[in-house]
Amino acid sequence: MLDMRPGCECCDVDLPADAPGAFICSFECTFCESCAGGRLGGVCPNCGGGLVARPVRPTALLGRHPASTRRVVKAEGCQVG
Repeated sequence: MLDMRPGCECCDVDLPADAPGAFICSFECTFCESCAGGRLGGVCPNCGGGLVARPVRPTALLGRHPASTRRVVKAEGCQVG
């Protein structure tokens, strides 16, 4: 099951698990649509893998299968390459 991290690693904007707009790599590094498509160009700055849209977890299932509350944020922001 995906972690469903609660925020963008670059800009720390909230990314609710039951809403679209989050992008992840195969390691579940998590970014908002603006950072993923803008400064990162669809490439994870941590592993170099591609970023894809994270699936939405239905709101009705969050009670039994909650999203992570652990925020991962790069203090220095995200840099490509």
